[in-house]
Amino acid sequence: MRLWPRSMTGQLMLAVGLALLIVQVFGSFLVYRAQFERREIDFVYSAAFRITMAARGDTTSTDVPGRGDRRGAAIHSTGYGGFFLIRSDRLPLRAGEQRDELAETLLRRILSERAVPVAEVAVVHRAVRDDPLAMERVARRAAYVGAPPPEQLDHSVMIAAARLEGEREWLVARVWQPGTLHQRLWPLLVQTALIYAVLMVAVTLVMRRITRPLASLTGRVEEFARTRHARDTGGRIEPEGPEDLRRLIDAYNAMEARIATMLDEKDVMLGAIGHDLKTPLAALRVRVESVPDEAERTRMAGTIEDIARSLDDILSLARVGRPTDPPERTELSALVASVVEEYEDMGKPVELDANERIVAMLRPTWLRRALRNLVDNAVRYGGGAAVSLLRDGQVVRLRVDDRGPGIPDADLGRMTDPFTRGDPSRNSSTGGAGLGLALARAIAEQHGGRLELANRAEGGLRAEIVMPV
Repeated sequence: MRLWPRSMTGQLMLAVGLALLIVQVFGSFLVYRAQFERREIDFVYSAAFRITMAARGDTTSTDVPGRGDRRGAAIHSTGYGGFFLIRSDRLPLRAGEQRDELAETLLRRILSERAVPVAEVAVVHRAVRDDPLAMERVARRAAYVGAPPPEQLDHSVMIAAARLEGEREWLVARVWQPGTLHQRLWPLLVQTALIYAVLMVAVTLVMRRITRPLASLTGRVEEFARTRHARDTGGRIEPEGPEDLRRLIDAYNAMEARIATMLDEKDVMLGAIGHDLKTPLAALRVRVESVPDEAERTRMAGTIEDIARSLDDILSLARVGRPTDPPERTELSALVASVVEEYEDMGKPVELDANERIVAMLRPTWLRRALRNLVDNAVRYGGGAAVSLLRDGQVVRLRVDDRGPGIPDADLGRMTDPFTRGDPSRNSSTGGAGLGLALARAIAEQHGGRLELANRAEGGLRAEIVMPV
């Protein structure tokens, strides 16, 4: 599963979301810590106030039967948020119970500031369920208002005890601590969700303003790269979005117009060159017939034919990226069989190995030209050709195998470059200008495919045109 999105909008939203999450987690920790410390301080101040009042004798005492750890109590409370104070002969700590040293330091300081002579203090936190006195208070309250909510039994109580100087008894104040961790974090989670929602909506709107013209520009560039409508500049993109993006679209529109103009000028120039060169070549063909020496006449005719073939390849290579004929629904098997029959009729060593019935949208004239170039190379340099048409998943493979010496592996990559010829097997005595493979590669790319060259293990070269079905 891909976690990192591909689109710019997705990547920006993910980056902003992660950054916001980190900042919010850190901020929530600081807020929670501040709230926790403030609550603890408030509880310590409440306990210190009651202890101070009891030390000064300003409480209203109510005798309560003792249970070993108390003999009387002065009770001051308001519902569950209140607290109560008792006098005890011993420190109300249990074995293994951890004391709150920071709260003890604060309690000692507050009592000292209020001129309460303290010999010893102790502060612990205990769940309401684990404290019998707190549970008794909950039960007494429930007798008047009904059963307490279950979450109140999950609250905690802070037990702050102080022993005054010169006394043996402890003044023990219990302070109710409502609220649990998730209750304190819930507002922060709601706040985070709201911030996320507002920020994501804002980012989405901004990114749509940027990515919509970018998507149009990308589509136009891809369409122009396919060169099918290179002459059609009427579909220019209207500049929109931020100023930087508008300038980019304007620059692209200007560049596309210039490229289209240059391509049109190139076509005109190539047409003129083809006309100007083919006319004298035709005249030379007529004149060469008057040469009395048959061997010389044959050589001259062959040279003229090579020049004409090279000129035709050059013009075809220049036009292959801008074809004028639309793709047609073509039966590839019939096309391949017809090309092989042409060579068989000429007595060339070309055979058809495998020929699956495959129908595809393509330009048959151009693909026939590419196949002929591959077969010509195989016959000329490999002594024969075996042609196959195979389906391989979502692609079709038009394969031509020969029985020649192959091509050195180091030279395979450059053999599809224009005017490139192999050495020593592919020398000038065999004719050709080194444009056959370049033209076949261009035609394959015109159909959304590629040309692959590889040396066979059993000897010879394999040339494949691989195209999507």
